[in-house]
Amino acid sequence: MSTLTEQSPVKSGAAGAAQFSGWDSRKYNYFEPKGRKASHYEDMTVDVQPDPNRYLLQDWILAFADGTPTYSKTWTAAKSSDWHQFRAVDEEWERTHYQRQSTIVGMITGAIQNARRSGAVKRFDKTWIKVLEQHLGAYKHAEFGLGTATMHAQRYGYTQMINSAILTNASYKLRFAQDLTLYLGEIALDLPNLDLDAGKQHWLTDPIWQDTRRAIETIGGATDFLEKYFAVNVVFEPLVADLFRSGFIMQVAASQNDFLTPTVVSAAEGDYERNLANAVELFHMLANDPQHGEPNRKLFGEWLEKHGALASAAAKQLQSIWSIPHVKTAHFNDCLNSSIERAEMIAREIGVHFPSSIRA
Repeated sequence: MSTLTEQSPVKSGAAGAAQFSGWDSRKYNYFEPKGRKASHYEDMTVDVQPDPNRYLLQDWILAFADGTPTYSKTWTAAKSSDWHQFRAVDEEWERTHYQRQSTIVGMITGAIQNARRSGAVKRFDKTWIKVLEQHLGAYKHAEFGLGTATMHAQRYGYTQMINSAILTNASYKLRFAQDLTLYLGEIALDLPNLDLDAGKQHWLTDPIWQDTRRAIETIGGATDFLEKYFAVNVVFEPLVADLFRSGFIMQVAASQNDFLTPTVVSAAEGDYERNLANAVELFHMLANDPQHGEPNRKLFGEWLEKHGALASAAAKQLQSIWSIPHVKTAHFNDCLNSSIERAEMIAREIGVHFPSSIRA
């Protein structure tokens, strides 16, 4: 590779007007792959969203009315010495994302059809049906809120790799909210007294869900896109969402003669594992940045304390739901402690101090 000689800045944007690093190389090397060779994910994602600082002689030619460029590093308080270093752990890009979404929808559709065909829905415990009607119906609004928050956040990432990870996160949350809506509509065909509007009313008025609403709306109202991504995956998901999905629905449903609902909900459990892996990878990178690691860790600690207080209050307010089913196979305090331990483990993996107030 040639060594560039000192020369006056080139003002022309014409091809060949300047000699960039590697300009005379016959090797395809416009970015540094994570492994020995670039993966298909990297070929499809890296620098799809341009960065003038990397390859262009001129700055952005388009800007907002106030002068803000097309993409700006000022859209988050977090800083990085190299935003392009991030690679999503699941290496998901457009084609693989649609394939996985299609597979999940097919799995859920087949499970519901088979359950209805065998009359399984009519054997659900009657009290459990009320839980699905009122509280699973309310919870779908939480998933929708998380989806819209991450959908907004994905526009503001400085690189395509970051935006793709947040966008697939949003897509999974919105799909699951839709899964729950369609699922309740399907089983209502076998349960004529099921009130499909009850979930919305409980979400809006039931005291059990008001702290959850407050936590979701606070996330949605954040102006820092990485704060939203952090609050969703590092805070709200383990402390509230996973608590309800895994600690309640997945553990309790079978004892209520319901083997179908856990199948539907299990898709969201798999989604979160992928989203969490990507989020931890990004925030660990930022927390250990050679130039900005310390202020980033302080910032993440502030986000954790702010959203952790809201998520902790929301989680504790859900306690009474565990007492509704006739057969009680899970204890709320055990499930809550497990959720707190997982949230603490996630924070430790990133490198952020976990507030003692959340453990209380």
